[in-house]
Amino acid sequence: MNEVLFHIHHLGVTPWKLIGYVGTFLFTARWFVQLYATKKLKRVTVPMAFWYLSIVGSVMTLAYFIWGKNDSVGIMQNAFPMFVSAYNVIIHLRHHKPEVIEPGSAEET
Repeated sequence: MNEVLFHIHHLGVTPWKLIGYVGTFLFTARWFVQLYATKKLKRVTVPMAFWYLSIVGSVMTLAYFIWGKNDSVGIMQNAFPMFVSAYNVIIHLRHHKPEVIEPGSAEET
């Protein structure tokens, strides 16, 4: 997994670096999801997609730092947010009540 797939401006991209780049992109994308949700609702909110992107991005960058780079700083930097995100998803799923739409309400139309 350390063979160079292609070069970008003299930077060799290996499969592990590609996993790290995608993980970093997903971890960063969560802030755009949160910004969009806040603008749409006109109040600060953290949608569930934020937490899912956090988990997937953390897992991918953690994999890169464990097997691709073997960097203890990167491992520590990504492990803690992953556990916090997973905890928030578990708590949400445990206490989430299904949305009920009343017949004839504004949500129904």
